[in-house]
Amino acid sequence: MLIRENVPLAPLTTLDVGGPARFFAEARTEAEVLESAEFARARGLPLFVLGGGSNLVISDTGFAGLVLKVAITDLEHVPGPNGQLTFIAGAGYDWDTLVRESVEAGCAGLECLSGIPGTVGGTPVQNVGAYGQEVSGTIQEVRVFDLESRQIKTLSNAECGFAYRSSVFNTTGRGRYVILRVSFALQQGKPSVRYADLERSFAGRSKEPTLSEVRQAVRDIRQRKAMLIIHGEADSHSVGSFFKNPIVAQAIFEELSARLASRGLDLPSYPEAGGFRKLPAAWLVEHAGFAKGYRKGTVGISQKHALAIINCGGATAAEIIALKDEIQARVMHAFGIELDPEPVFVGF
Repeated sequence: MLIRENVPLAPLTTLDVGGPARFFAEARTEAEVLESAEFARARGLPLFVLGGGSNLVISDTGFAGLVLKVAITDLEHVPGPNGQLTFIAGAGYDWDTLVRESVEAGCAGLECLSGIPGTVGGTPVQNVGAYGQEVSGTIQEVRVFDLESRQIKTLSNAECGFAYRSSVFNTTGRGRYVILRVSFALQQGKPSVRYADLERSFAGRSKEPTLSEVRQAVRDIRQRKAMLIIHGEADSHSVGSFFKNPIVAQAIFEELSARLASRGLDLPSYPEAGGFRKLPAAWLVEHAGFAKGYRKGTVGISQKHALAIINCGGATAAEIIALKDEIQARVMHAFGIELDPEPVFVGF
């Protein structure tokens, strides 16, 4: 297959920053994935797997190994008992297209994940979630190429080790697997309307919303928050939410909440399993002094969402990282909370 050299990577990302790949391959079949991996192994090159480029910060020096873009885009529907339908999608299949097709088939389970940019192969890595749903709730299995054993394997849902914004693919197995296909076991059913934003969208209605209505509502909400990639919009040059919502022990939440109450601030939170509390990172960022629309040279924060660091035009990766570091430092100083970034950092 064609292996190109010194390929610019910035245009392949939504943030539009970063240097070139020393080598670059686009694999449209499993055989081409294996061939690309062997090219890197035989030459002792580091390998990075590129999906839709929507959750990625690439350094200004680029990547000194082989960047492999998995472009397997086939889709198979496998009917099961009691209205179950399994969608088996190639890792390069567009994620939002898959969500739309699942909704059109009358299947629940992915509708609240509408409008998330990127490809199918990236969703298990971060255990992508939004508005009360996570992909781990529907993933049946993930077909991978194991770079250690050099064999194709199928990992069950349990073997993927899913947790909040994490999986085996970005923790213990980071860099070990190339995701080839993902199987989603979906069921005919009603949509999920559990998040406050969604509940407000349908408040006052006597009739339950349909899957299509919930999907559209999610997309509308994401667009209002600059979390929907629309080409030509300045706020679209981002990775979406740059920081994860921190999860803290109940005692830490109570201590922080009491301290902030003395300053007239009401700390919002959401209950988590095991007695933990999830804090909204956007609230922490804004109350640390970074308002929506904040601008510092060629980088800034979206006018619609405090978690979206944006490239205002001509930004470098170094400038993106500098703003990230500043936000983290000020949140730590103000609240004693460490913000963990969501995107993958390549070449740093």
